[in-house]
Amino acid sequence: MASAGAEHGTTPTDYIVHHLTHLKVGEGFWTWHIDTLLMSTALAVLVGWVFWAAARRATSGVPGKFVGFIELAYEFVDGQVADIYHGDRRFMVALALSLFTWIIAMNTMDLLPLDLPGGVATLFGAQFWRVLPTADLNGTIAMAFVVLLLIIVAAIRAKGLGGYAHEWISAPFGNHPLLWIPNAALNLVELLSKPVSLAMRLFGNMYAGELLFMLIALLGFTVAGATFGSALGFFGQVMMGTAWAIFHILIVVLQAYIFMVLPIVYIAMAEEHH
Repeated sequence: MASAGAEHGTTPTDYIVHHLTHLKVGEGFWTWHIDTLLMSTALAVLVGWVFWAAARRATSGVPGKFVGFIELAYEFVDGQVADIYHGDRRFMVALALSLFTWIIAMNTMDLLPLDLPGGVATLFGAQFWRVLPTADLNGTIAMAFVVLLLIIVAAIRAKGLGGYAHEWISAPFGNHPLLWIPNAALNLVELLSKPVSLAMRLFGNMYAGELLFMLIALLGFTVAGATFGSALGFFGQVMMGTAWAIFHILIVVLQAYIFMVLPIVYIAMAEEHH
């Protein structure tokens, strides 16, 4: 697609802008990124179906490879949660496992051939289609906002509404009327920094990875005719794309792990009494 674009006058800038444009409806604040919504929903359904299928196949005997792999993933997540959260962790394990597997599924979309999703989308009349939901800041902020609500709910459940409100005006400087506003301001900054850092970290890493795949693909713009330069550009595109894809697997898993662990840490901190 890169070389074809070059032949028809498409510039590298046009190529990147096209791949960074969402399929969307609406204007301004009420703009909906249809590709992000559909891809994240479809992958959530897929992950849920995988766990449902594993549960259906589970028996009291020796598990098969598929069930054994799911059990291994569950035990890994359960162990991570147990090291952080020391209360009843059933909900926390379910939350962590859902985040971990869902984000891995979304991040893995970055490993698809760059032009494949858009090519398939054109068959259905879509001009644009970004296949990586976690490279959309709207998507990561939405997930982080849910984490923010869980933090507040956990704090109120553990301390009561009055206790949580009292903590806002009494910590960290003490319960003096002159310190209520500084205390509340610092607590607000601390509370909001958690989801913001979650959203920006996941978005930044995945957006950068996606953009690097696009820059590597631009080597294909040199493929025009059977020349030494075109052959070298094609070879460089294949080798660099393969190397980055292999390394990117680590980023895919690592970012999912971070987004899994930090909400559990934040919720455990929210339930602590000062």
